[in-house]
Amino acid sequence: MDVTDDLDLQTDPGWLDETDLDVHRARLPIVYVDAVPVRVDARGDITHVGLLLRAMADGTISRALVSGRVLYGERIRDALLRHLEKDLGPLALPRIPVDPSPFTIAEYFPDAAFSGFVDPRQHAVSLAYLVPVEGDCAPSQDSLDIGWVTPEEAVSTAVRAEMTGGQDRVVRLALASAGSLP
Repeated sequence: MDVTDDLDLQTDPGWLDETDLDVHRARLPIVYVDAVPVRVDARGDITHVGLLLRAMADGTISRALVSGRVLYGERIRDALLRHLEKDLGPLALPRIPVDPSPFTIAEYFPDAAFSGFVDPRQHAVSLAYLVPVEGDCAPSQDSLDIGWVTPEEAVSTAVRAEMTGGQDRVVRLALASAGSLP
């Protein structure tokens, strides 16, 4: 068989249907990206942290990070940009890091006893990034709103209580990695 014949057969765009995704989630860790959107001043100091407001499956409202799967064949930078644009809108103007090295890796498990990071659906390995955003944000998809809070507010007991799955820890680690943890 000619190599071009092989290329013609490769039409999978990288998505799994829901049934296949559920099967794989039960057997393999899934790679994700978490993005902590921030506003920075002229010196590069963090002035505000962007937290999404989302309706959860159980009917509650929660604050959340920009987060999502990395598709097969997709570069990390492209996954970050795709999820930031999906959740913050096309005019958010995120500054994706030149070097896609995460500030931490959060390992989510269905059971909180493993790591403190919880995703009841699966074992997910999430590469976490701090991403400055310069444009206008208009939440879309599953997001109800985006709220910009100061670093002090972001680590406050009140805001942390509104976050689920350990994402409040990701925010603290993000601020610490930038030297902005109050």
